[in-house]
Amino acid sequence: MARKPRLQTAAPVVTKAALYLRVSTGRQAESDLSIPDQQRQLATYCATKGWTVDQEFVEPGNTATDDKRPQFQTMIDAALSKPPPFSVILVHSFSRFFRDQFQFEFYARKLARNGVRIISITQELGDDPMSLMMRQIMNLFDEYQSRENAKHTLRAMKENARQGFWNGARPPVGYKIVGAEQRGTKIKTKLEIDPVQADKVRLIYRLALMGDENTGPMGVKAIASYLNERGITTRNGGRWGVSSVYYVLTAPTYVGEHHFNKRVAKTGEFKDEDEHVILAVPPIVTRDQFDAVQRLMIQRRPTTAQSQAYCGPTLLGGIIFCGQCGGAMTLRTGRGNGGQYRYYTCCTRARTGESGCKGVTMRQDAADGAVVHHLENRLLEPKRLAAMMENIIDRRDAFVQRRSKHIADLRKRATETDAKLQRLYQAIEDGLTDPRDKSLKSRIFELKEIRDGLEGEATRAAAAVERMGTSLTPALLKQFAKATREMLRSENGGYRRDLLKAVAQRVEVTPEGGLRVSGCKVELLRTISANNGVESAAVDVHTRVPEWRALLDSNQRPLA
Repeated sequence: MARKPRLQTAAPVVTKAALYLRVSTGRQAESDLSIPDQQRQLATYCATKGWTVDQEFVEPGNTATDDKRPQFQTMIDAALSKPPPFSVILVHSFSRFFRDQFQFEFYARKLARNGVRIISITQELGDDPMSLMMRQIMNLFDEYQSRENAKHTLRAMKENARQGFWNGARPPVGYKIVGAEQRGTKIKTKLEIDPVQADKVRLIYRLALMGDENTGPMGVKAIASYLNERGITTRNGGRWGVSSVYYVLTAPTYVGEHHFNKRVAKTGEFKDEDEHVILAVPPIVTRDQFDAVQRLMIQRRPTTAQSQAYCGPTLLGGIIFCGQCGGAMTLRTGRGNGGQYRYYTCCTRARTGESGCKGVTMRQDAADGAVVHHLENRLLEPKRLAAMMENIIDRRDAFVQRRSKHIADLRKRATETDAKLQRLYQAIEDGLTDPRDKSLKSRIFELKEIRDGLEGEATRAAAAVERMGTSLTPALLKQFAKATREMLRSENGGYRRDLLKAVAQRVEVTPEGGLRVSGCKVELLRTISANNGVESAAVDVHTRVPEWRALLDSNQRPLA
């Protein structure tokens, strides 16, 4: 009798699942659905289904509006491998996976083609078309809710900035975050000047305007090299780079106007200025200093026409402007009386015609000669120079007094910091504290950095005051006036041009054909000092006076 064949039973297929756990912020982890709570619920769900947990991917503090999540990408790479190590990605809700409907469907279909499903334990759906449609609707609602939350959060942060409170980002160099007031359990914060770091910011502005020992304005790269060569570090103890110096020199924060909501968070693109919120903060430099630095940087920018004109061979290039529309004037050529002439012409008029501007055209030799004649016979007269400089020299003396007081304060704080260090060392010697304590080492390093920074800044400030030398005397002003007249008549066009632009920063051609010459007293004083071996008295007391006009008729009537 033949035996019946024994039936073979197939081994049960074990479903392997990957758990994806995510919260958007640290605050959400504390007050909303925490990572451990998600892990517990997902593990329980797998146990009831008889599934095996293969891997866990934890994403703390990352938004689900995009796929720039390290653990998310690691999970996707594993799920798309051949064969995948798991067949299910388990989440608490679909919003944990993505809050963007298009991106959700993009990844869901890629995973499905490789045999991997996305399952939510709180939104269980099947694989039929109706379930697919319901999932898409849920994702659309998640995306809408995410956008609404972002809108309301941004609105609250903008109002917080309007009230003068800081929104939690890392403060700019020169500032520190301090508690301002408490509202319920929440502490509102504001920005306060960090004395040590703020002195570095002021030094950067002085270098940009005056240079080292009045050698002339320094560029961004030269400033970074100067700081690094002298061991002046960033607030983290690192080296200065071009970008960090550029930020310090261009951020309006340092004149008390911090711009919040400047960029789009995802793309980094700049928003329109009407969307910015101005947060009032304590200023570190004056508005005059900041504006002067911006003008210098624009003049040096190689891509701008003003920069090219300013550095070009034309005597008034880059500083001559139309008095009617305010636009720059450019050099044009023409022929008349059998000869060739060169003219300064309003760029707006040359480009758009008289409908844009009716500004006048002036011969180059006449304009150059008139400006040089004006400077020689009006500005460079010793008595007039003395009268112009009187106010700013008085302010120089006041600055020296303030600077001396500041130096004394720096040295006092350095002494106090050193005393704290000595007390810590004494506590270690007496066995009152464990020298292996990491927080103790960090505190000692912090105190050393503060002390050394204060001592270094005090030494640099004292040296700057000492280098300022004696006040300007009548003899010195007379010497400067004589030397400058000779240089203005010199055949060395390049030096003559540079000297003229250092003394006169703007020349306007009036509609009547006259010339209005204006300049900055600080720049004039710096030029006098640089040409006579005297350190500039204008450090930190920059006051821009747009027009000299000591004798009203000298600028009012047309110059021949």
